[in-house]
Amino acid sequence: MEINREMLLQSFRDETEELLTQMEQSLLLLESRPDDHELFSSIFRAAHTLKGNASLLEFKSATHALHSLEDLLDLVRNGAIQISSELINLLLQAVDITRQIAKRLLAGEDRLLPEHQHFFSGLAQIANDSNARKAAAASETGPNSEIVAPAAGTKGAASLRVDVARLDRMLNLTVEFAIAQGRMRRMLHHKTFASAGASEVFEAHASLEALFLELQELLMKIRMVPVGPTFHRFARSVRDMARKSGKIARMLVVGEDVEVDTTMLEHIHDPLLHMIRNSIDHGLESPAIRRAAGKDPSGKIVLEAFHDSGNIVVRISDDGAGLDAAKIAQHAKNRGLVSDVSRLSESDIHNLIFQPGFSTADKISELSGRGVGLDVVRRNVNALSGTLQIESVKGQGTTFTIRLPLTLAIIDGFAVKAGTETYVVPLNSVKECLELPAESHDCDTGGVINLRGEALPFLRLHDLFGTSRNAPVREQILVVEHQGGRAGLAADELLGEQQAVIKPLGRLFQGISGVSGSTILGDGRVALILDVPAICREAVHRSTQAALQ
Repeated sequence: MEINREMLLQSFRDETEELLTQMEQSLLLLESRPDDHELFSSIFRAAHTLKGNASLLEFKSATHALHSLEDLLDLVRNGAIQISSELINLLLQAVDITRQIAKRLLAGEDRLLPEHQHFFSGLAQIANDSNARKAAAASETGPNSEIVAPAAGTKGAASLRVDVARLDRMLNLTVEFAIAQGRMRRMLHHKTFASAGASEVFEAHASLEALFLELQELLMKIRMVPVGPTFHRFARSVRDMARKSGKIARMLVVGEDVEVDTTMLEHIHDPLLHMIRNSIDHGLESPAIRRAAGKDPSGKIVLEAFHDSGNIVVRISDDGAGLDAAKIAQHAKNRGLVSDVSRLSESDIHNLIFQPGFSTADKISELSGRGVGLDVVRRNVNALSGTLQIESVKGQGTTFTIRLPLTLAIIDGFAVKAGTETYVVPLNSVKECLELPAESHDCDTGGVINLRGEALPFLRLHDLFGTSRNAPVREQILVVEHQGGRAGLAADELLGEQQAVIKPLGRLFQGISGVSGSTILGDGRVALILDVPAICREAVHRSTQAALQ
């Protein structure tokens, strides 16, 4: 039987990453639980499995290197070498280097780089020393080579582990769908459609529709993965960044079983890392300052996920010093971002940290001080049709809250018509619908209307996108909201709720303000999906400009 090596390599890639992540998380736990023998045994078993997998695929250099790691772990397991912070650091470095070696192997490079060879030779030297004291000393003075970037290689296809029961249900659904489709086909083929009663036709159609919706829902669930494994990977980043900044920090994950679309999880990885970095560098105080304030010397970062109203909400909170509103306002004034600070609320001042290039750091450090990070976070979250909010209490800490759709594939939308074009607005941004007051019909672009005593800036979609139309007798307003700010979208007709399958815009149309994607309507025409945050900003900008004229 011919062995499919490509399939073996894909399995090797997935299992290697899983085992290395398991080792990394276990090592971080071991730092606070050095007497947990079962925990260390799991680390040893993971390393042994890694070596066996490399040997199976005849990766000789990697097998030899991992054998050195296994020998060292065996000495620790038998008590010949004591667990210490230096040993944990060394083993974490071994995980990092092994991860890079695996990437090189998948790219066709079965040869260790000199620095990697030197590192594992150092491990072998420690393992071969029979004296525990010399071994501990060797671990402290062991190789500390810089980890280099892995060689460029082809990116493998993404994979996903799926519950077998869900696959079985999908298989059954496709069979039922085929049966229902065959029933409808026979009705059409034998020309019984016209003679059939309306109830029979609608029954056949309803059966097809119900099966399709169940199949669609199941496919969406298959793409859903728990956030726990991704969130726990940040524990290593928290540890390393805290050590570099001279602080002590621990991370707590809440809601690790909450599921989200795997693509969404990939997109929020970098924004979460930026906010964790910000919490450690700007939020948490040094151990001495925390002791003086009566706090635990070890700062706490909580990463929480939960579902709310069809969305996923992710919160990153710390128990640090909180935001210094006065310092932020002064920096913003010095940079010319605001002229009159007294007009800003505390919430407005907090949101200034998301401005491009904004930083309150007194000097550039390895973690921050260049004014990048949070601006990138806001742009990335907006690109995912999400919202980002910040709350802070001075002396108690800061909380970032990200609200995102569960998936990037399908959204619940509200369709409106302006001229000959149809537009879809994400339903979670729609607050209410109302008729445009008659006195506002004279303006052809937009303006401001009174909504229960509050000014609501609005703009006309036909003007925003330059579509032709015959002015209707009555216009409708769709009130949308983003981060507490509201705006109105004037349309000729409200078409109601509908699900929209998101199609990305072509390269030629990327970057168009006010549009986040497109979808195909039931009649085959294309409708644009509106970018609510961008439209809200445009409406406020136009109303402000009109007020100044």
